[in-house]
Amino acid sequence: MTTHAWSLLLILAVAIAALILLINSRLRVHPFVALIVVTIGTGLAAGEPVDKLAASIEEGAGGTLGDVGITLALGAMLGRLLSDSGATDAIAHAIVDRAGTRRLPWLVAGAAFVIGVPMFFEVGLIVLLPLIFSVARRLEARGGTKGSPYVLLGVPAIAALSTLHGMLPPHPGPLTAMTGLHADLGLTLLAGVICAVPTIVLAGPVYARWIAPRLAEVRPDPALVAQFTGAGQQPAPATADAGGPGAQLRPDHDTPARSHVPTGLAMTSVLIPVVLMLLRTLAETTLDESSPLRSALVFTGEPLIAMLAGFLFALGLTVMTGGGRGEETRRSMTGSLQSIASILLIIGGGGAFNQVLKDSGIGDAIASAAEGAHMNLIVLGWLIALLLSLTTGSATVGIVSATGIIAPLIGTGGGLEASLLVIAIGSGSLGLNYVNHAGFWLVKESFGMSLTQAAKTQTAVQTLVSVLGLGMALLLSVFA
Repeated sequence: MTTHAWSLLLILAVAIAALILLINSRLRVHPFVALIVVTIGTGLAAGEPVDKLAASIEEGAGGTLGDVGITLALGAMLGRLLSDSGATDAIAHAIVDRAGTRRLPWLVAGAAFVIGVPMFFEVGLIVLLPLIFSVARRLEARGGTKGSPYVLLGVPAIAALSTLHGMLPPHPGPLTAMTGLHADLGLTLLAGVICAVPTIVLAGPVYARWIAPRLAEVRPDPALVAQFTGAGQQPAPATADAGGPGAQLRPDHDTPARSHVPTGLAMTSVLIPVVLMLLRTLAETTLDESSPLRSALVFTGEPLIAMLAGFLFALGLTVMTGGGRGEETRRSMTGSLQSIASILLIIGGGGAFNQVLKDSGIGDAIASAAEGAHMNLIVLGWLIALLLSLTTGSATVGIVSATGIIAPLIGTGGGLEASLLVIAIGSGSLGLNYVNHAGFWLVKESFGMSLTQAAKTQTAVQTLVSVLGLGMALLLSVFA
């Protein structure tokens, strides 16, 4: 480590501190603006030529959004279509109906797992709230349930949705990390599922059984329960990186009326992107490079094409079931894109920050320091994402920044190690989810909790998911 390398590391530390200060100051600077300002300052301080700095920012932001942005937009529209067509309702009720009381937390976790594949945490939770509230109300009327039935059913949903949001593409965090670390899509999906299942079990139904009797007084506002289980109107989701004490639930009057969708078609619409991406990996590992079938499967398994296929299927499902007129559907799609605009900007800003770290030589200095410290990369990536997510209130900022810091340490990427780093970074971004995260307030207000009760559910569950995700990644790293 030379004096120049140490000075670059100091610049990085100051940049991270400045990022945290800008986002958490009284000005409450938007994370995208904070990232761009810090990126410019970092490049100048590190001595990157002024005539190349703007090009680095454009290359980083454009390259990242080119890889992630369109896929993320299609994913948001797919999720809204599934909700509008009634597909998610069909899946949830098919899984939960006719279940015994003891099996309900497990089945809610299963429903959340399937629904959470294409949906963000906040959107997935809002879609599931009518099911959770209606079943919990029946359990409450029947009696015999230890503790709050709302906690008993809500915790598994929170655990499953947050786990998928942090560990599995095509969610924005894992997809961004996968792109930055050049991880293999199929391997990341496979490793993500292996890590996700035990994580969901322990942080969901198992923890729910323990915490529900200790929060027996938790009851949502009766008016809110009636709103969710009565007229069928859905509240508009908060964005993943905005919110706070003022974030409110409100009916979404632009959502087309729902209609009955066969469960088989509903399941198909959710699983199409995942199946196509897994078939791509299978083709790459088993078929010859000259095979036309391999070429076709590799093409259809690209995240962009896979999400487009799922979206078009869901669009056809919406039309066939009469889920709304063309103008209503278009308004619904526009609303889904508006909800992710902030996330797209943050991802672009993070890409610019990552590129400047690379072009200014800070990435090489990080690599030298990590080699000297002999710190496990999986733990380092998890820790950086955890601290940045905690201090900025943005899981996306935590992921994109941690990816940029870790990327120089794995060279060209690829292999199981890169996939496990994606999982570890995504898991780290979920931990210690508290009052500066939108998801915390969504859970608190939806279930009528106090700050302490919300900390014992939302914060505790997502921290369990974060730690268990790290543990599973470390366990699998034995085979890397």
